[in-house]
Amino acid sequence: MGFLTWIVVGLVAGWLAGQVMKGGGYGIVADIILGILGGVVGGWVFGMLGLHAGGLIGSIIVSFVGAVILVWITRLLKKK
Repeated sequence: MGFLTWIVVGLVAGWLAGQVMKGGGYGIVADIILGILGGVVGGWVFGMLGLHAGGLIGSIIVSFVGAVILVWITRLLKKK
């Protein structure tokens, strides 16, 4: 994927994760970073499960799942 695609996927996935996790989004830059890191985490999780997603929509789904996991872990750590 090209750099611009990574940015768009990261933005969409990070924003969606913020909405689903009742955070309302974290701002454009944070959403992009969250989505890109979510792509790494989601890719690892999907790989461990033997699942593969292709194309732009598949990348967004994988990044979204990873971003939700990251938000969940972050909130668990903040409570302690």
